[in-house]
Amino acid sequence: MEVILLERVAKLGQMGEVVRVKDGFARNFLLPRGKALRATKDNREKFEGMKADLEARNLEAKGEATTVAEKINGKNVVILRQASETGQLFGSVSVRDIIAAFAADSVSINRSQVLLDAPIKVIGQHKVAIAVHPEVEAGVTVTVARSADEADRINRGEDVNSRKEDQDAAAEALAAAGEFFDPEAQHDDEPVAETEK
Repeated sequence: MEVILLERVAKLGQMGEVVRVKDGFARNFLLPRGKALRATKDNREKFEGMKADLEARNLEAKGEATTVAEKINGKNVVILRQASETGQLFGSVSVRDIIAAFAADSVSINRSQVLLDAPIKVIGQHKVAIAVHPEVEAGVTVTVARSADEADRINRGEDVNSRKEDQDAAAEALAAAGEFFDPEAQHDDEPVAETEK
């Protein structure tokens, strides 16, 4: 189905472009949300009459979105969750959790604006993009930690998932394993071959 875009749609086109999309995408998403019109002769004429008004509304919305983006760009949001010693979360951090963290800071964003491909499942810092407008994006950092103290340590750049003692023990185990499997090494428990007379 061919449609006329009434606003910029990511990975599809700019306002005013006539694009071909799948029928279901047009019927279920673009048309009901007012993002497009069917590309008929009447609608093309209607769009030409609406074009100036749509561009003015788009500029106004873009200006407001730019203000919000400046407010949240580079912001660090801390979310506390329970996790194992290795840093694996018992559960996950989803879009809903990120929206709630911003709401606590009195910033209102909706679900479709948070661009998170998959839920966060490990402790640490994670970069998340927020699309406050189809043409304006802001980047935020989501710090997932077990406690506020741990969140501060993560923000300073410390690796909290493995302790120093664990790293030392792992290094010793690797060295011992390397020596054990070395075919040239002499081990005390091996029988010594007798020399022939």
